[in-house]
Amino acid sequence: MIGLISDTHGLLRPEAVAALRGAEQIIHAGDVGRQEILDELRAIAPVTAVRGNIDKGAWASRLPPTAIVQAALTRIYVLHDVKELDLDPAAAGFGIVVSGHSHKHRQSERDGVLYVNPGSAGPRRFRLPITLARLYLDELAPRVEFVELTPGG
Repeated sequence: MIGLISDTHGLLRPEAVAALRGAEQIIHAGDVGRQEILDELRAIAPVTAVRGNIDKGAWASRLPPTAIVQAALTRIYVLHDVKELDLDPAAAGFGIVVSGHSHKHRQSERDGVLYVNPGSAGPRRFRLPITLARLYLDELAPRVEFVELTPGG
C-alpha cells in the first residue's frame, strides 16, 4: 500500500498517522506546511514530497515542484496542482497522476491514466471532509481507498 496525503498545512493528525501505518511508501502532494510533517511521515515509511504553493523557506526550497515515483510496474507523476500539469501523462508512460491543492478528494481516469487527489489531511477548510488515500497496486488494476479522518476514530 502507498499512502497518499496532501495539504497538511502544518498539521499531521494522529488519525492520519494511524491510517498510514503499514504503508510501504508515502507520497505527499504538497502544501506540507513545515519540515516536521515530513520527518514524522518518514518515521512510518519512505516519503516522496513535492512543494505546494504555501511551502516557503529553506526547508521547502529543497522540495521539487514535481516528482516521479516508480512503484511495482507503475510510474506515478506527482505535482501539487493538477491544473499545472504540463505534459501528457499517457504519452510519457505514467499510469497514475497524484495531486492535491483543491482539498477535494477525487479519482478519475482519462486516456488510461488514473488521476488521484487524496484531499486535505490538514486543518478543515469550509465543510470539506478531511481525507487521505491508500493506493493499492497489487491487484489487476490500481485501487484507491479514501480514508476520512475523524478525530478519535
